[in-house]
Amino acid sequence: MPKVEINIPEHLEMQIAQLVEQGEFVNREEAVEDLLATGLKAYKTSGPMDDEPGFEDDGMMGHEDEYVF
Repeated sequence: MPKVEINIPEHLEMQIAQLVEQGEFVNREEAVEDLLATGLKAYKTSGPMDDEPGFEDDGMMGHEDEYVF
């Protein structure tokens, strides 16, 4: 598995340490891996969708109105 080195704010480190102390995770490595995976999954499902085919910036099918009949 690739290794990644990051710097995080102290308050995030404290929250991760607290989760480990509470038994939510076995260790920091597991906590960071799981929290990162959860965050990426959440971002992927609710984040920006740049490549929506068929929709232009100025409305559907080039019209300003949302619905075109």
